[in-house]
Amino acid sequence: MATTSYPTQLQTMLGDRYVVQNFGHNGATLLRKGHNPYYKTNEFFNALQFNPDIAVIHLGLNDTDPRDWPNYKDDFESDYAWLLDTLKKINPLIKIYICRLTPIFSGHPRFKSGTRDWFWEIQNLIPQIAKANKVNMVDLNTPLYKRPDLFADNLHPNVEGASIIASTVYKAISKNFGGLHVASVFADNMVLQRERPIAIYGIANAGDLVTVNFNGKKIIAATNEYGQWKAVFPSRKYGGPYQIKIECNGLNILLKNILIGDVWLCSGQSNMEFPLKNAATGSEELKTMKENDFLRLFKLNSLRETDNTSWDSLTLIKTNELNFFSGQWKTYNKNAVESFSAVAYYFGKKIQEQENIPIGLIQIDVGGSPIESWIDRYTMEHDNLLVDMLNNWRKSDFIMPWVRERADTNLKYASSSKQRHPYEPCYNYDAAIDSLTLFPIKGVIWYQGESNTHNAELYQHLFTTLVSSWRQEWGYNFPFYYVQLSSLDRPSWPDFRNEQRLLRQEVSNSGMVVSLDLGDSLNVHPTKKKPVGDRLARLALHYTYHKNIAANGPEPLTATQAKKNIIISFAFAAGLSTSDKKPLIGFELVNEKGIYINANAIIKNDKVVIAIPKDEKIEKIVYAWRPFTRANLINEDGLPASTFSIKFKQ
Repeated sequence: MATTSYPTQLQTMLGDRYVVQNFGHNGATLLRKGHNPYYKTNEFFNALQFNPDIAVIHLGLNDTDPRDWPNYKDDFESDYAWLLDTLKKINPLIKIYICRLTPIFSGHPRFKSGTRDWFWEIQNLIPQIAKANKVNMVDLNTPLYKRPDLFADNLHPNVEGASIIASTVYKAISKNFGGLHVASVFADNMVLQRERPIAIYGIANAGDLVTVNFNGKKIIAATNEYGQWKAVFPSRKYGGPYQIKIECNGLNILLKNILIGDVWLCSGQSNMEFPLKNAATGSEELKTMKENDFLRLFKLNSLRETDNTSWDSLTLIKTNELNFFSGQWKTYNKNAVESFSAVAYYFGKKIQEQENIPIGLIQIDVGGSPIESWIDRYTMEHDNLLVDMLNNWRKSDFIMPWVRERADTNLKYASSSKQRHPYEPCYNYDAAIDSLTLFPIKGVIWYQGESNTHNAELYQHLFTTLVSSWRQEWGYNFPFYYVQLSSLDRPSWPDFRNEQRLLRQEVSNSGMVVSLDLGDSLNVHPTKKKPVGDRLARLALHYTYHKNIAANGPEPLTATQAKKNIIISFAFAAGLSTSDKKPLIGFELVNEKGIYINANAIIKNDKVVIAIPKDEKIEKIVYAWRPFTRANLINEDGLPASTFSIKFKQ
């Protein structure tokens, strides 16, 4: 361990001009009244004798012990100040760096009972302590928080984790962050979000000045202690093309052919991933497509498919390192379009045609991925239900069995039980979404749920959590439009579709597309993607762009009794009819014994009328309550009704 500890690795990085000594003590507390106070250790005495020019202090993890924090937390800031003052007395010119703590992960035995909350109380105090005592700060949490695979016991990093710590400390001391870089989302041909401040950001060496020229305006941005820089330009209306020129210490980055318009994030699992070339209308679309420079595509491709194969060692390593997605902005051309999401393509094309502004589509999806893989770790850790999904997820009943089985197949040759995978809770957020949250978007379209149908009630909580957490990260209440699952011969799907319908009541500024009429009884990937994309576009055009375009199919409001009939009234019911011009099908009555009775339903005056069977006490009415259904109720705009269940009292 002596040769692989972070101080030893730091010595190698800093070179012969520095002498690095390790004065850490296992289990020590910063608190002087703690169960194992650092100031009483031989290592502390030796550190003072060493009389350092630079001190890097990482204390506080052990103060989360229930013997310490509940009793003495009010002393933490003053005890830290005492430690810093003691070092300054030894050497008034000493340069001190105090560290934001390395993570404690949810598998820690005391996590929910106190450690989680006390850890973040301490974590939030560190910047205040640094500022009050005029010392520097190193953030050891951010580079390791996404790497639970490096913490076998959920507390102590392995050799690779120690290397990340050493590299982080090295950058802080040397101020060398690798020179000028721009965030990966910035590239030629991109679309920037209109009517929001335009932030251009990236990394350079600490203390450098970065000059950004955009549309005749120049901003000089200084990097902070972490090498981060950001230049924020005023919001603009749509237009372009523009160039952005970024300069720092003789290095130049030129971004060309940039448009300003609306950017939509298109995410989910395989039905969002489904490429245009495989769609029912794909071949004809590709043959007849016309030039359109106002539609730009940014597809983040996966390193490997999550198919029924075992991954090689290089894939496993890159997946752990979060190097799972890569891509670039592309202009509208056949090669870019044919492999792009069919649903997203048809959505973006319709919006662009109707609004006549530049549209940028960012596609990020993973076939088979459960929704929990798209939620950030902090949110899940602080949710007392969802936190239990994080540890040992491949054995957890929270996760759909098929998802765990497929991950086990992909990870057959993994040497660690903590090997990461894009089905793991938080992984896709860590590897992809997190890097986009500073990049403004117009909204999100979402097609996902197939890998969560084992627990519809849990999905309700997961879905609302995902939407609220994403909006919090972006900082505003963007629209979120999603696709209800189609028809498929799987028993849990009717209830799941109904739970998805109810989500509209839970999530503001949202809308749902019904796709049950487009399903395939045996294929989880129906090929009729154009209607799905068009229906998503209808939602956006109606609710976001305020166009007079119908967006919703019939939605049930009430089920009342009129003599011996049940009368079901609907919103968005003008011109109720059937999609195939045949008699209405899909309605069932459920009696007090829970028995489902096929109902003879008719349409009358834009309502549905069902005769009450003799001697039956009806409790509720359901529609399209079969896994695969040909239920055929539509309105005058041809938009279908959703699977639903509605209560009834005789």
